[in-house]
Amino acid sequence: MQKKRVVIIGAGPAGLTAAFELVHQSDAYEIVIIEATRAIGGISQTVNYKGNRIDIGGHRFFSKSDRVMEWWQARMPMLGAPAKDDLLLKRDVELSDKPDAPDPEKEDNVLLVRNRLSRILFLSKFFDYPITLSARTVQNLGLFKMAKIGFSYIFARLFPIKNEQTLEEFFINRFGRELYATFFKDYTEKVWGVACNEIKAEWGAQRIKGLSITKTLIHAFKKLFESKQGIDQKEVETSLIERFLYPKFGPGQMWEHVAEQVQSKGVQLMMQSRVVRIENHENGVSNVTILDAAGNEQIMECDYLISSMPVRDLIASLKHVPDQVRTVAKGLLYRDFMTVGVLVTKLKIQNETAIKTVSDIVPDNWIYIQEPHVRVGRLQIFNNWSPYMVKDLANTVWIGMEYFCNEGDDLWSKSDEAMRTFGIEELCEIGVIQKENVLDSVALKVPKAYPAYFGTYDEFDVVRDFVDTLSNLFLVGRNGTHRYNNMDHSMLSAMAAVENIIKGVTTKENIWDVNIEKEYHESK
Repeated sequence: MQKKRVVIIGAGPAGLTAAFELVHQSDAYEIVIIEATRAIGGISQTVNYKGNRIDIGGHRFFSKSDRVMEWWQARMPMLGAPAKDDLLLKRDVELSDKPDAPDPEKEDNVLLVRNRLSRILFLSKFFDYPITLSARTVQNLGLFKMAKIGFSYIFARLFPIKNEQTLEEFFINRFGRELYATFFKDYTEKVWGVACNEIKAEWGAQRIKGLSITKTLIHAFKKLFESKQGIDQKEVETSLIERFLYPKFGPGQMWEHVAEQVQSKGVQLMMQSRVVRIENHENGVSNVTILDAAGNEQIMECDYLISSMPVRDLIASLKHVPDQVRTVAKGLLYRDFMTVGVLVTKLKIQNETAIKTVSDIVPDNWIYIQEPHVRVGRLQIFNNWSPYMVKDLANTVWIGMEYFCNEGDDLWSKSDEAMRTFGIEELCEIGVIQKENVLDSVALKVPKAYPAYFGTYDEFDVVRDFVDTLSNLFLVGRNGTHRYNNMDHSMLSAMAAVENIIKGVTTKENIWDVNIEKEYHESK
């Protein structure tokens, strides 16, 4: 019997998961993946710059979904011996009890177990992330400010804003107006470039979900009486998890490995190729026109199309689209992203924690920069994500500076050299490094990194209702569904699409239901 062709747009977590599931669940399909860039993994790629690796955005391999956790570990097993920094520091680490579990000092295809620490740098001081009522927080803010935060929180709980519509209202209802103004408002507006009262509350429903002051306090209280948790932290809010899995060479290693596996099973992977037109009819799509790496166009027939490309671009590519749908799609907005990697011999900022690290650097994975006088939003210390991300672990510190911007704005328009200089100057300004300790730097751009919850997002159902009429088109992933999903949710949307294809199901509700806080939406 002739195989049916499935065209998958995008070689990120969603597209590669879809290809893997299809090829391993059935031999009835011919699968082609179309990837516009040179990189595997989408925003979950790892960039290797002179032996120092950059994780674009930071990706913790943790999920509430057993299926996803098992999927990751089936592709890349958990370590059976300590990693390099664990050995150097004689640190206890959770190890796999499987007899063939890999040793990361000898094998590359391995998931490390990493401790999570994220903090906020604000007023030149470190605060817990998420914020806790610790002695350090009280000391940093002062008793008067803490009292204002406390009374504001009590007021918000007693008199919540009814029918919350905006992200500002979402934050105030959960944290109080004073804490929102201190720790949420400025940083969120730095990330998105618009006011919190212009962003829809659905962003909070998907990204923050059940996190609140009450849950943070309960979590801190439980820690006093609990022994160390394993990697399965089912009862813990995602923002509060303390351990996660992480590929030895960063997230891109996982997706490069998956790409190799699906290609070995006959999947065709077309790199530096992009879909420029999609022929659609009343009930579905029939073919896609691809502009390949050589600049040649080819028309490829398809029985099914799985798309993780930005919805705005997808609608622009479709031949027959109602005017209203085109108008809404054109108004969908995105936030773009830049990373500046900076290699230094040492940090100026000191490790004042009790946590031991190689070269006694600060132990953070992420540092959220709340300082209003700089543009950088967040720092990654790659030494703490994986010791194998850094070429010379003993003598260098590898930092990733995260900038949130829009294509064409002043940041995006800077030359690479100017952006590197700008980033280094900001690191010096906030006291993280000294300029004389800089060895090297690199600037990277990622367009459409984050689908935005403003613009015409209010009318997104117009687009969704239309694409749902195309029975053999399945939208998956973060940009494919225009949702700020985590990596595991992107994978689950792809798994749902594959199940629908194999079972002949044409409705898409199970895909759209991934990572939806039903209780929140029902209360709306």
